[in-house]
Amino acid sequence: MRGKIESQQELVTIIALESFVPQEHPLRPIKKQLDQVLKLLSPTFEQMYDQEGRPSIPPERLLKAKVLIALYTIRSERLFCEMLQYNLLFRWFLDLEMSQGSWAASTFSKNQERLLKHHVATSFFTAVVELAKQEGWASQEHFTVDGTLIEAWASLKSFASKGQKPESNDPDKGNPTVDFHGEKRSNSTHQSTTDPEARLAKKSQGKEAKLCFGAHALMENRSGLCMDLRIEDAVAKTEGEVAQELLRDHTQIHQARPKTVGADKGYHNKAFVQGCRASGIKPHVTPVNKRKVAGLDGRTLQSKGYQTSNRIRKRIEEIFGWVKTVGGFRKSRFRGKERTQLSAYFVAGAYNLLRMANLSRQALAG
Repeated sequence: MRGKIESQQELVTIIALESFVPQEHPLRPIKKQLDQVLKLLSPTFEQMYDQEGRPSIPPERLLKAKVLIALYTIRSERLFCEMLQYNLLFRWFLDLEMSQGSWAASTFSKNQERLLKHHVATSFFTAVVELAKQEGWASQEHFTVDGTLIEAWASLKSFASKGQKPESNDPDKGNPTVDFHGEKRSNSTHQSTTDPEARLAKKSQGKEAKLCFGAHALMENRSGLCMDLRIEDAVAKTEGEVAQELLRDHTQIHQARPKTVGADKGYHNKAFVQGCRASGIKPHVTPVNKRKVAGLDGRTLQSKGYQTSNRIRKRIEEIFGWVKTVGGFRKSRFRGKERTQLSAYFVAGAYNLLRMANLSRQALAG
């Protein structure tokens, strides 16, 4: 018998959002872990807001929203607010009832200064890493470092001589044609008028130069979790300098005991190798042919530990691959290093939560 569409809509419907989400849905363990992290941040949230006045949107929901934006590759906060109107899964994840409406996209912008002022992104990411330690997923002895470039929210058209704006006779003021043919441009003489902190850089020879920030990751070798994702000036510091800072900061914050650190050929230099040796860390660095560096010889290269580090270190590319594609962090949506760093910690935190949920499921299945 053919069914018919009822034109009269139900006026009253009693539903529970919990019933719409399957018990085996991958967001369930992520939500459980995220609730534990946000509970630890509650004292910080109390300091962020005044005790009097109209109640704000709970900061827990704003942070959960940023995790969802990374997990589901949502291109903007405005689009997320639109999807929240009709997406029952998102409402369940945020503990938002059907009777409660979505919020305006400007809410994210208005709370951005609060998040920056109270270093919420750093605290959030630190709490996620601590959760990984408590669950036994993270190694405290063996690590890998690597770097990449994140495109800035600025066009090459904005890269002009310092103190000047690009001139154009194009009537299209919103997207004018700018001719740089025959002009030599460099970071010492030019600067972006859109994002002055962005720098012109390229990852390797033969690649085009773009306005970028440098992104540097620290991975632990047991489960491939991201222990830090630091945003720096793309040219001011070398990868080796930032890597040593990451190891030092991680040791101080999380009481780690680094014994080895894996890295590619870009770290095969005197400063990094001897800096690691001075800190009591064995540098498991892929050597450059015919380059000799004191502190990295055949005794290290032929050891079993080196072979293991050299095999595992390639997994750090999985972190970069995920944050750039799924996390939507190939190009920053924000201007300036500080706001780009805030976004980086939320995207990296989402990656770790997803990775831990998968590890937990594999452990139960095994």
